[in-house]
Amino acid sequence: MIITISGKNIEVSDYLEELINKKVNKLDKYFPEDTQAHVTLSVERNRHIVEVTIPYAGGIIRGEETSGDMYASVDNVLSKLEKQIVRHRTKLEKSLRAGAFRAPEPVYADAFTQDDLDEEAAKVVKVKRFDIKPMTVDEAMLQLEMLGHSFYMFTNGDTNQINVIYKRKDGNYGLIEPEC
Repeated sequence: MIITISGKNIEVSDYLEELINKKVNKLDKYFPEDTQAHVTLSVERNRHIVEVTIPYAGGIIRGEETSGDMYASVDNVLSKLEKQIVRHRTKLEKSLRAGAFRAPEPVYADAFTQDDLDEEAAKVVKVKRFDIKPMTVDEAMLQLEMLGHSFYMFTNGDTNQINVIYKRKDGNYGLIEPEC
């Protein structure tokens, strides 16, 4: 596994980098050798935030954890990622490393129980249909605010493509555009 570690508002020490490499490499049994993992460490006030993103052939696995201690955040995010991988193993087995789920125990097994894995899979419980009218990004931001939702899908009047605008945790907006 190829691990990239970056820091925002934090100097990543050699010890912390070595620890993260060691812990993230334990997840390499699920992925092909050339899989990249991006680890971003940041500090905001007294919050230590660790974000791990692992793009693979079938999609992206991502986890984020915040705590008062960077080491606890690292442990928590890796536990969360492995829980996601194991919970969705039947869907992921086709695109991840063959035989990855034949191991008797997960690496971070004590972090979750079998009950956690047996939870009922999420399903679509409601379908909404609405007319999509072309509008500018500014108009879509206004609609998002007026509706009080966390995201809004619209046809971008400038490009005639479907876009999604969403409210970020920092209070700003993000725009998702299709890549053609």
